[in-house]
Amino acid sequence: MNFVEELKWRGMLHDVTPGTEEQLQKEMTSAYIGFDPTSDSLHVGSFAQIMLLKRFQLAGHKPLALVGGATGMIGDPSGKSQERNLLDEEMLNKNLDGIKKQLSKFLDFDSGEPNAAVMVNNYDWMKEFSFLEFIRDIGKHITVNYMMSKDSVKKRLSSESKVGMSFTEFTYQLVQGYDFLWLYDNMGCKLQMGGSDQWGNITTGTELIRRKVSGEAFALTIPLITKADGGKFGKTEHGNVWLDPEKTTPYQFYQFWLNTSDGDAEKYIKVFTLLGKEEIDALIAEHNEAPHQRTLQKKLAEEITCMVHSREDYALAVEASQILFGQGTAEQLRKLNESTFLSVFEGVPQFNISKAELDPGINVMDLLVEKTAVFPSKGELRRTIQGNGLSINKEKIGDMDLTVNTDFLIGGKYILAQKGKKNYFLIIAE
Repeated sequence: MNFVEELKWRGMLHDVTPGTEEQLQKEMTSAYIGFDPTSDSLHVGSFAQIMLLKRFQLAGHKPLALVGGATGMIGDPSGKSQERNLLDEEMLNKNLDGIKKQLSKFLDFDSGEPNAAVMVNNYDWMKEFSFLEFIRDIGKHITVNYMMSKDSVKKRLSSESKVGMSFTEFTYQLVQGYDFLWLYDNMGCKLQMGGSDQWGNITTGTELIRRKVSGEAFALTIPLITKADGGKFGKTEHGNVWLDPEKTTPYQFYQFWLNTSDGDAEKYIKVFTLLGKEEIDALIAEHNEAPHQRTLQKKLAEEITCMVHSREDYALAVEASQILFGQGTAEQLRKLNESTFLSVFEGVPQFNISKAELDPGINVMDLLVEKTAVFPSKGELRRTIQGNGLSINKEKIGDMDLTVNTDFLIGGKYILAQKGKKNYFLIIAE
């Protein structure tokens, strides 16, 4: 596979230095991407970079995943309007462990093949580096004029920016440049990749290698992923969409991809899946014939949920979606784990009752009118039952004398009442 050509048809090539494609065709090449350790989980904003490294390895090359234990203590100014909080060593180590675990799902670290991936932490080579050594051995090779010309610096120093830039942040590109130099010298790394906002930092590294050791190094960036409506990719009303199932449930993750627009789905399926060109072209053609079937979104959500989580998590997410939109069964409802169950019914009206009241039980009329306010009156509830419009835990209720007891509790805690097709109410027994 020609790596650069692969990126081109997928719409994943932004900038590349001359000679990069020739280098990759000449020999197995090592390349690195840096990951920000500000959390113990990566989110979908990092997913394009992960897929970039995965494609690089599939093309026969050697990926290096650099986790910025040292640079995480500084903070990269690229794309930021203000300086961020710095992390202590304990928090950084916790975050590094989480990120290592996640990257291992996508990259082959353990096969022993020549192009097996390697994880590195720049704190390992920066921790013993004194400030005086750094400015003597590294700082003298890059001029202030060169550093000031970078967009990330110019934007923060412009009259529009009211916060300015600390010396700490100003030196970030030198520290990242030194990472590239260290990897070049110690691991034969000749290419650094990243998002287009990293171009200035990456080329500082190639320049440092050229000036300090007369070496030739290369740079490649991919476009920043955006949404067609101008909204920020990877953000929802709840914040970041994380790869960690404890932070974003597989159901929420699946729904994020399922709810993308047609235009975004056509772009994302090229960037975020391993499907080939012929299959993607066929999916796009099929989708365009019947957009209401959402063929692209369903395939996109399936591929990515299975890759990030598992086939079982995907199947559970599909079942959960069916439950919400009226096609699920009582058996499917009871199979959901608590986090998925709460994700599905997030935002529906909730009522609390004492679990003790369900032993021996409460008449359904009393439960839904007096103990909770699911129905405003017994008359309306009676008419709803007569019209076959009441379900409890996805089972139709036709008996007005029904006793609801602890056997009805899902996960020992929840009862789901449904009025008609779309009106859900969650009763929580504690």
